[in-house]
Amino acid sequence: MTTNWAGNITYRAQEVHRPSSVAELQAVVARSRRVRALGTRHSFNDLADSPGALVSVAGLPAAVEVDTGRVTARVPAGMRYAELTRCLDERGFALPSLGSLPHISVGGACATATHGSGVRNGCLAASVSALDLVTAEGDLVTVARGDGCFDGMVVGLGALGVVTHLTLDLVPAYEMRQQVYKGLPLDVLDDHFGELVSSAYSVCLFTDWSAPRLTQIWIGERLDEPPADVAKLPWFTALPADGPCHPVDGMPAASCTGQLGVPGRWHERLPHFRPDHEPSSAGDELHSEYMIGRGDAVAALHALDAVRDRIRPVLQICEVRTIAADRLWMSPFYEADSVSVHFTWTSDTTAVLPVVRLVEERLAPFAARPHWAKIFTIGPPELGRLFPRLADFARLAGDCDPAGKFASPFLDRYLR
Repeated sequence: MTTNWAGNITYRAQEVHRPSSVAELQAVVARSRRVRALGTRHSFNDLADSPGALVSVAGLPAAVEVDTGRVTARVPAGMRYAELTRCLDERGFALPSLGSLPHISVGGACATATHGSGVRNGCLAASVSALDLVTAEGDLVTVARGDGCFDGMVVGLGALGVVTHLTLDLVPAYEMRQQVYKGLPLDVLDDHFGELVSSAYSVCLFTDWSAPRLTQIWIGERLDEPPADVAKLPWFTALPADGPCHPVDGMPAASCTGQLGVPGRWHERLPHFRPDHEPSSAGDELHSEYMIGRGDAVAALHALDAVRDRIRPVLQICEVRTIAADRLWMSPFYEADSVSVHFTWTSDTTAVLPVVRLVEERLAPFAARPHWAKIFTIGPPELGRLFPRLADFARLAGDCDPAGKFASPFLDRYLR
């Protein structure tokens, strides 16, 4: 049986295909009654599951086609960011943002609006300018930015077809340095949250909710931009770490990217973890994540602090990041500059789920949108209010796949 990365989901699919060519993939899709694309299995719910077959595109040819004139790259959907970023960097190009894990596939990350951090940086899907995908009939089609329903197709949740390639907008390659600071009272954010998260290219805040404080602050600066100098601000009382840190205090930092202000390439600093190491928890965890408008961030954190005694026993770490607004229908950042509050839980589902419901109750006044690939209990009616283009997306899925070949129990709950 095939499970997800965390082991909390066992896929019900009867077959798993790994075609080695697009033509072979087209044949698999055309003859399947029900089929879903499977990425690197980093979904923590049953989003990727199918009662029929699963198909991985990781076996398709791994060529990256860089167009220096258009400053884009056509990328295999099954390629992991670790391989892609090295390839782009060797050619003098970069992506503006990266997720915390370089182990995830480009297609899966974009289909679920996975993201990094930075007030100017959109989610990973915001860089997509075109998609190649296999339709329910087995046809290969390309949709590009400017096409009628393109904004509805990028964060597609696997409901519209099997994506084979994505064309990504690039930027010139750059270098960064990363510094970790430890210990900042939560109430400092009341007056200085915006200043802190805007102080550098990428800023990530961590707390274990054992007290009203940030346990760590990861500051990522581009070397071609003015230095952050956040430590010189009078209200910034956090202290620089005296050695490499893991986001979870006490865990070994060997799996983490370079810190202590040592310069490195963009792809060696933006993620939290190195591609040649699994994170120290190695999948023994569950994840939830909620996106709120940036202006509500401080109030939302205080709402969570009020129940930290309930959160702490089942929590490994909580991370707060910023993401710029986009126009992608199913993105949690649709038309909203946002702050994400991410929870890395223990692996005890029975103990975690009541706390997930409590977190959702505390964040409900802030219209918190969940990450599609993580654990949440918000029901379909409320989700329809949180994602204003959900009904439009459901109609698009019905038009693209009237027989429901790419449907799944997850999609049936929220789209049908």
